[in-house]
Order: sequence, then structure tokens, then C-alpha cells
Amino acid sequence: MKGLADNTRVAVDGLLANKLRSGLTMLGVVIGVAAVVALLSIGQGASASITERIESAGTNLLFVSPGSMNRGPVRGPMGSATTLTFNDADALADPANVPDASSVAPEFSSRAQIIVGNNNTNVSVTGVTPEYAEVLGLSMAEGEFVSDSNVNRRSTVAVLGSGVAEELFGGVDPLGSKIKIASTDASGRRLLVTVVGVLEEKGESMLSDPDSSVFVPITTAQNRLFDGRNARGEPIVSRINVAARSDDLTDAVSEQIDATLRGTHGLASTDDADFNVMSLSDLLEVATEVTTIMQAFLGLIAGISLIVGGIGIMNIMLVSVTERTREIGLRKAVGARQSDVLSQFLIEAVMLSALGGLLGVVSGLAVAKAVDMSGLMAARPSVFAVVLAFVAAVVVGLVFGVMPASRASELSPIEALRYE
Repeated sequence: MKGLADNTRVAVDGLLANKLRSGLTMLGVVIGVAAVVALLSIGQGASASITERIESAGTNLLFVSPGSMNRGPVRGPMGSATTLTFNDADALADPANVPDASSVAPEFSSRAQIIVGNNNTNVSVTGVTPEYAEVLGLSMAEGEFVSDSNVNRRSTVAVLGSGVAEELFGGVDPLGSKIKIASTDASGRRLLVTVVGVLEEKGESMLSDPDSSVFVPITTAQNRLFDGRNARGEPIVSRINVAARSDDLTDAVSEQIDATLRGTHGLASTDDADFNVMSLSDLLEVATEVTTIMQAFLGLIAGISLIVGGIGIMNIMLVSVTERTREIGLRKAVGARQSDVLSQFLIEAVMLSALGGLLGVVSGLAVAKAVDMSGLMAARPSVFAVVLAFVAAVVVGLVFGVMPASRASELSPIEALRYE
């Protein structure tokens, strides 16, 4: 232990004798560790943000969308066809067909211009049924949501998202006010509707943004606002939202939906489906895999900068060995063993990397905090990232310090004392 203490004291004296050089040597490690901590924190924050968005909608939800439209050899995007009808939604709502579903809510949506006096905004106008609020977890700030009576009568009523209400009315209570909805499709229809409710702020999820939307009865959207019928004159829907009774039943509900729609569409089990069923649990699984890969990639990039810092340590330590050749020869001449010289220079390298690692951790946490406070993206530092970065810094110092330490320990005392 005494030998280790003596070697540590000599190593500290050597570092303090060249403070500027020691500081510049540590700089590479500081930057590398800071990059590891900051980038892993940002990656963890992005992963958590995506997961929260998906889970906020409820992992028991499934979304049924139309298939894609084919025009000759060109295949359109998913949802571009008009293969889902209101009758399909009724079939899915039948407990005999989908017994593990708790609620089914069809919707028909399109873009439209909302006009109130001199104010106007372009938003998504979504035709819904009363079940939509339950399935999507929407709450009323004031007023009421679309009712069965509104759907049956094709009523000219509307429920505003919190963001739309604020943009069009500011601090004025919009309940009872008239707004004009101008369709932006080929029909060019305009409809004057009465505001009957305002939603509480929900926040944007992966598949919807209720705060920036206007909701009307689905029959009003299909018949009075937009062209909501297919070539056979059947009312179509943009999407059917289905809530399973529990998260564990989403796979069973997906199979039941597939079987029911194949029956209503006259498709055999071997035919390509003209619809698509997606569950948020599946989306969460895919998102988790993607973010894990992203974090590993960010960590790899940061690790490269840490290796560069280690190369800097090795380079400076080699220079230090050359400059202190006579000192090494003198130590060996008075009895220092090869292991003493080896440990001295290894301790110097590890101390440089460890101190640089500590400063890098502090810097990385500061950068992550600044990024998080900026609101540009989320950053969530973790104990794993901090420990990984610091341990990696120490290991890098040890590995890249071996070569200079070995060279110093292998010097011949006589040749070292003759070195000029």
C-alpha cells in the first residue's frame, strides 16, 4: 500500500507540474463524456416522450382504416380508399361479432376553414358519434359533446378543441356562438353551426390532435359538409376506433375485427384485406424498438468522441515519457522497480481520465438540463448513462495509458540517464 501511495503522490506531482497540459489533455475526455451523457439523456427523453404519447391514448385502442387505392400500377397511401362504411362500424359494434370490444366509434374527417367574424383558421373537422369521446378519452371543459339526437337529426352543432376555441374566441365564452365551416373539398359546401361544447386540453397524441380539431355529428359531416358517400351511395367513414375491454384482449379484438370485416366485405381468409387494423400496443412495441436503436446509435457517436479523448491522453503521455526520461532513469537508479514506474504513469493516465470524466458528467448533465428547459426536445438523464460514461472514461484512460506506461517502465536506467 505504501508503494501505491508513493506512486500516486509522484503521479499527482507530475500532473501538477504541467497544469495547462494536463487540463488540455482532460478536455478531450470531458467532451467525450459530456457527449455520452447528453446524447443518451436526449435519446432517453425522446423515447419516454414517444411512449407517453402512445400510452396517453390508451394501449387498449385499435384503429381500423381503409385500404389503399390503386390507380393502374400506382398504389396509393393506406387509407386512400373508401372501403369502410358506416355499416362496417355497426357490424363491429355488435357484441355477437366483436365480444371483447367495449366501445366502437366511427369517424369521418376532412379539412375545412372555420370562420368567426374576421377570424378564421384551417383545421380538421371530424364527424363523430357520442362514443368517440369515451374511446379517445376526451373530457368537456364546458357544454356537452355530440349526442345521439344530434347524429340522428344531422344537427348543425359543433364541439371545439381547446386550441381552436382559444384561437377563434380568445377569452370570450364560445358556447351558443355561430361559426361557419367552409369545406375545402370539391363540393365547396358551407354550413353555419352552433357551438355546444369546448373540450378540455388533451395534447397531441400519435394519431390525433383534438385540441386543434372541430367535432360535428358524423351524419352532418357525411351529408351536409363533405362528400361522405361511396359510388354505391353508402355513407363512408375515415376510421373506426375500437376500444378493447383490456390491454390483454387487443390481439383477440384484432382477430375479431378482421373476421367481421372480411365477412361484410365478402373476402376469404386468403384474400388481401381492403382495410388495415392497427393497435397502439403494436405501435408502442415498434416505437420502443426504434428508440432503442436510436439510443444505441447516439451512444456510439458519443463513444467515438470519448475514444478520441483517449488517443489524446496516450499522445500526451508519450510526450511526457520522452520529456521525463532522465527522471525515470534517476528513479530506477535509486531503486525504483519497473512495476513502480509502470503504475506511476498508469495512475497519471487514470487520474486524467477520471477527473475529465467527472467534469464531463457535470457538463453533460448541464447540457441535458438546458436542452430540456429549452422546450425543443425532452432530455431525461439516467443513472445508467452517468455511470456508463464515467466508467468508460476511466477504462479509456487505463487502456490508452498502458502503452506510454510500458514504454516508461522498460527504459534502461543507464540509457535514460544519458538522455539529453
